[in-house]
Amino acid sequence: MKIDIISRELIKPSSPTPSNLKNYKLSLFDQICPFQYVPLVLFYSLEEATQVQQSEVSSMLRTSLSNTLTQFYPLAGRVKGESSVDCNDKGVDYIETRVDSQLSNIIDRPELDVLNQLIPYKLSFRVLSIDKEEEQQPQLAIQVNLFNCGGVVIGLCISHKIADGCTLSTFIKGWAATARGKPSLVCPSFISATLFPPREPIGFKHVGRILEAGLVTRRLVFSASTIAALKSEVVPYLAGIQPTRVEVVTALIWKKYGSIASTSMAFHPVNIRKRMVPALPEHCFGNLFLMANAVSNDETDLATLVTKLRVAIEKIDCDYVKERQGEDGFEAVMNDLKKIGELVSKGKVQVLRFSSWCGFPIYEADFGWGKPSWVSIATMDTKNSIIIMDSKYPGGVEAWVTVHEQDVAILDQLETFISSFPTF
Repeated sequence: MKIDIISRELIKPSSPTPSNLKNYKLSLFDQICPFQYVPLVLFYSLEEATQVQQSEVSSMLRTSLSNTLTQFYPLAGRVKGESSVDCNDKGVDYIETRVDSQLSNIIDRPELDVLNQLIPYKLSFRVLSIDKEEEQQPQLAIQVNLFNCGGVVIGLCISHKIADGCTLSTFIKGWAATARGKPSLVCPSFISATLFPPREPIGFKHVGRILEAGLVTRRLVFSASTIAALKSEVVPYLAGIQPTRVEVVTALIWKKYGSIASTSMAFHPVNIRKRMVPALPEHCFGNLFLMANAVSNDETDLATLVTKLRVAIEKIDCDYVKERQGEDGFEAVMNDLKKIGELVSKGKVQVLRFSSWCGFPIYEADFGWGKPSWVSIATMDTKNSIIIMDSKYPGGVEAWVTVHEQDVAILDQLETFISSFPTF
């Protein structure tokens, strides 16, 4: 695939951020998130939408992005110190490329090396290690790839220091609505720091790390029929409880990789917006998740693993969240981190880091030329990390699994197991 950069610039908000909004406070949860860039790639086949020509796409995206940043103004700022963002309107990185390739070839046979060329920051999951470096970094970067076949691919990298997957989804929804002439459809809420106040100094700092060599990322595709078969296997043992597709896919991967060690742990971030009383607005901005963790001591039964995962997730209820709110919540959050650290540091424990993006309306992101044909991630550089996303086919999911090359045989086993189910 041949790709040429046409232009690179900083896109700024169309209107200056008011002086009373210049200092955006990070929440405690933002503070404990590392300086990472998280990637997402959206694929559009413009031949399906004749009302918009590829030549119009660039100006539409630039203008609508600038307008959207007036609502999502922290994304155009820069981190300042440990607890705030200077909303100085410096802007977001915006790159435009020309790609000599067929969009269908990438969608039908995705390769990580190719996907990495479609995002603005190639090392998207990096952790910044140099003091003050993060203060110069954009919170958001976008790469618009114009394919000679007529397709368009939008690659995004957002800083995890300021946003979680739900916030990224909200931003995309707002940007797309603005591009369609409906800027008031999404109104972000900036109240996370009020609920979970930052602490300065917070008492710890994420350190940079050297990328681990020998990592392999592979996509596992679960059709709706495969998931239904997995559910039917565990339902008789769950006392009438219906497992979710994320639960059964997590349990299957956990079962396979948990077998490497006698003790294994599965971590899953839990979106707390709807678990609070009263529930937070859907478009509440920031990192608003708590980490559920479940431990397996050599269990290999899918139903048992589903149950363990569900218990861990249901533990994060309104009371659990309330204990971590306000000025007194700091100690509870630090205690959570300490416990996680103690569990992870135990020898011969297999740690699996799951994250589900299922249910986020990313496949609804219509900028005026139709919904995406496919949505994917790109670079992952954390061993034993699993991102679970909606499939382009209703009811299915895709799991992007990153493991050390010495464990690739288990990926092969998973692929063989999945292919044994009929698809219909």
